[in-house]
Amino acid sequence: MILKSKSSADLPYSEVTPETVYRSRREFMAAAAAGVVGAVACVGADGAGQAALPAATKSPLSVVDPAVDPLTSFEQITAYNNFYEFGTRKDDPARYAHRLTTKPWAVKVDGLVNKPGDYSVEDLVDFKSLEERVYRLRCVERWSMVIPWIGVPLASLLKKIDPQPKAQFVEFTTAVRPSEMPGLPTAGIEFPYIEGLRMDEAMHPLTLMVVGLYGKVLPNQNGAPLRVQIPWKYGFKSGKSIVRIRLTDQMPANTWAVRTPHEYGFYANVNPTVDHPRWSQARERRLPGAFLDRPTLMFNGYGDQVAKLYDGMDLRKYY
Repeated sequence: MILKSKSSADLPYSEVTPETVYRSRREFMAAAAAGVVGAVACVGADGAGQAALPAATKSPLSVVDPAVDPLTSFEQITAYNNFYEFGTRKDDPARYAHRLTTKPWAVKVDGLVNKPGDYSVEDLVDFKSLEERVYRLRCVERWSMVIPWIGVPLASLLKKIDPQPKAQFVEFTTAVRPSEMPGLPTAGIEFPYIEGLRMDEAMHPLTLMVVGLYGKVLPNQNGAPLRVQIPWKYGFKSGKSIVRIRLTDQMPANTWAVRTPHEYGFYANVNPTVDHPRWSQARERRLPGAFLDRPTLMFNGYGDQVAKLYDGMDLRKYY
């Protein structure tokens, strides 16, 4: 008799997800199957009132060992955020982001594409082909989380808008709504927030266009209704509440590289050998922990999948 050992890829969803969230997700399935992918409700600490998404396929790209990287709770993920449009304190987004109107939502697509126009989220994202991917999120401030994102590969979205051969970069612009975003006047950066990727980074299988987490519609404080997630880069590369996608042959002038170029480069690959000018990046704090008790992994642990993108590049110069 052949005995097959169980790997983390074989674990059922209920074994790697807190039971309360798992049960909540199952209870919402009937509504989701009827097409509930709509408006985001005001979310409580336990996710109450957050609409469920249709069932997502668990992607093999997302597997982490739950013994090493247990999931961060829904409460922690939605209560501790960087989203300067709502304030610079970590609890400001959870306190104020309910003001953001996310339905209807339009995304302007332009630049070097053959199908420019104004698109709804449903136009860009195939909600029948959602994937769940458990990714580590590493912030340049040295804290990290493990999050079960729900979305589709960014590559699938880009194929819909049909990039032209000259397109070398994808630029993301995020929403600016003074009446809904109380942090704009005091954030200390220019708005709108702009980020960008090289085309091969954007088309990489790991790059995800996110519409939810923990089986639920993405909460406002986490970037609703549409954000990008690149798991081998620091979190600031992941533009939230995206309203424009532009393809270009020029490297985008992303916000933090313009604001403080001596601290933040365009690439923002997680690289523990390159210190931030004000602190070391060699170790990190996995929330809800209180100490820098984990070594930071090169490319956030995804080097076996992405390192080839940077062959021949000096990653201390192109940081």
